[in-house]
Amino acid sequence: MTRYIVLGRFQPFHKGHEFLVNSALELCRQSDDELVIAIGSAAKGWESDNPWTFEERKGMVESWLKSKDKQAEIIGIEDINDPPNWVSHATKFHGVGTLVTSDEATDRLYQESGFDTSLIELSNRDNFEGWRVRQTALMLSTVYDDEAVASVLGASIPEIVVNWLIDNDAIYRLSTMGSGVNVG
Repeated sequence: MTRYIVLGRFQPFHKGHEFLVNSALELCRQSDDELVIAIGSAAKGWESDNPWTFEERKGMVESWLKSKDKQAEIIGIEDINDPPNWVSHATKFHGVGTLVTSDEATDRLYQESGFDTSLIELSNRDNFEGWRVRQTALMLSTVYDDEAVASVLGASIPEIVVNWLIDNDAIYRLSTMGSGVNVG
């Protein structure tokens, strides 16, 4: 059995995350292989660069998994803001396995801690950066035409997650968060 781990903030779950999770699911070839989706910054929410809570992000991921008839364990990991000790901290939550990532720094950090990793090359990465997706959602946060919002966000967020955001009125809050969504 191999445990594959995908780590991210998922603020929100966008098409870059979808590609990464699909890549991890393709690696789960044995019937007893498992996928763990680890949501970082689990204690964050209602902030410009972390607008959605852990439970909301978990809901986004669950809705996507259900729409694809896929399963994964979804866990939350709180920040410690200490990169040298991050892997040992995170391992307490996601366990030991193979990290599936598209981030070279995270790949290196986990390899240096003895983890097997699978570095996935993302195409079109610029369009699927979380800050850019949040900035687009911010621009739409006071548009009350759900079809227009879905049309624009659908370029960077899976349709089922766009529907989740609309159905849970989770976009409007961006308009109430001070000076805007922060880059990074």
